[in-house]
Amino acid sequence: MYATVSPAAPAARQEVDEAFLALPLRQLADAALSRARALGAGYAACRVQRVRTARLETVDETVRGTEDTTRTGLGVRVRWGGGWGFAAVPDLTPRDAVAAVDRAVALAKACQVAGGGTELAAEPVYPDATWLSTYRINPFDVPEAERAAMLAGWSARLLRAPHVRTVVGYFSAVQENTFYADLAGTTTLQQRVRVHPVLFAFGEDERTGARQALRTLGPPTARGWEYLEGEGWDWDAEFAQLPEELAGKLRATPVEPGRYDLVMDPSHLWLTLHETVGHATEADRVLGHEMSYAGGTFVRPQDVGTLRFGSPLMRVTADRTSTHGLATVGYDDEGVAAQSWDLVRDGVLVGVQCDRRISGLGGRRSTGCSYAESATHVPIPRMANVSLRPADGGPDLDALIGGVEDGIYLVGSDAWSIDTRRRDFQFTAQRCYRIRGGRLAGQLAGVAYQGDTTGFWGALRGVGGPGTYGVFGADQCGKGQPLQLAATSHGCPATLFGGVRVVNTGAAT
Repeated sequence: MYATVSPAAPAARQEVDEAFLALPLRQLADAALSRARALGAGYAACRVQRVRTARLETVDETVRGTEDTTRTGLGVRVRWGGGWGFAAVPDLTPRDAVAAVDRAVALAKACQVAGGGTELAAEPVYPDATWLSTYRINPFDVPEAERAAMLAGWSARLLRAPHVRTVVGYFSAVQENTFYADLAGTTTLQQRVRVHPVLFAFGEDERTGARQALRTLGPPTARGWEYLEGEGWDWDAEFAQLPEELAGKLRATPVEPGRYDLVMDPSHLWLTLHETVGHATEADRVLGHEMSYAGGTFVRPQDVGTLRFGSPLMRVTADRTSTHGLATVGYDDEGVAAQSWDLVRDGVLVGVQCDRRISGLGGRRSTGCSYAESATHVPIPRMANVSLRPADGGPDLDALIGGVEDGIYLVGSDAWSIDTRRRDFQFTAQRCYRIRGGRLAGQLAGVAYQGDTTGFWGALRGVGGPGTYGVFGADQCGKGQPLQLAATSHGCPATLFGGVRVVNTGAAT
């Protein structure tokens, strides 16, 4: 029911951006770390980062706005005595690097904790490590006119359908360059590239006057311009299907509230996984550190290894190493090498996501989840690529649908809400299909399902095989104060949940 993934061509060898390499990276790090050592810092890390972001907006076939910005800066983080300090500067000179260290140490002295505070968990040293994400064509090597022409051409294809009134297109590209060095001797140089094209088609039924919108499902991904040319996503297939799917949404029948078996496409389930499992297993939330802003979690430190999170069919992994993952890195912002691990195994919570500071509290190794949006932000624990694993030899989508007598099939993520403990929630989908007697029987309107996290995952009754697996994700996940944005991917197979409560969001109250 959604565009299939096309085989990827072999990745070309990429080089680190020459403009970033031209910066005095090592001189800045040497100045900062030498000053930190002289002031008696027990830990110090210097991070030089350059983030370039391009955005493009079209309405129908006309460009309505473009943006191309670059943010460059240096941030230092220190531990002095029992306190932590952070400071950042936009100017990249050794003198400014030293000034940043002085401010960070002064802050650490003012924030000392009785008893010595938290030590960072020990980690191996990685001198002179370099890592680049996997892509073939850097999107910043593609002229802006060519980017605009691609979106305009896509829009024109959708506008041929008589019921499509307007098409709004967006394209974003990000290139992150980071140089990290710490007192222990780790030095890393990294470059990450990601892109996200998306089109919104707005339609109207001439007979009834009904209006609906539908967007493309192609997810953000850590690829280059080749993604828009069909590597990693079948755009031609999606554009061919979307007008008919929008027409079906315009004619959709209101759902009758009740309990239904739900078959979920990976293009939908990824967001539910993100909110109920990904954020719920971030260790800073487990310790109560996010309660004042983005909420905490129902998970407690003692739940690891004992909490029944879902049915025995549920296995969820966290991964910073998967190719084309939005949260994939070589090393995090504390110099920890990327890794993968289980969060939920056989339905039981077995892991969390943490950085070196929080892992020091719990006596476990860091999972490499320290990340900062830019050099001017302090690193905080951020989500890895969190994925529900497919079942070896599991059913295909048709078999999952065929086993449902009375249910709903959900495609594409849409609106959602969840409480501050990551427990009670409501989600809607881009498209919802009635299932009768194991067959799809037209689209439904107003569908929203509700539940609590462990009860919902406990209702997991069917997990699709590897052929149903798809990777989606978010490129602007917010967390922290001040707010920081990060990107993360989520893989899911097609799944079946039994007896989930469904309400009609369009019904009169």
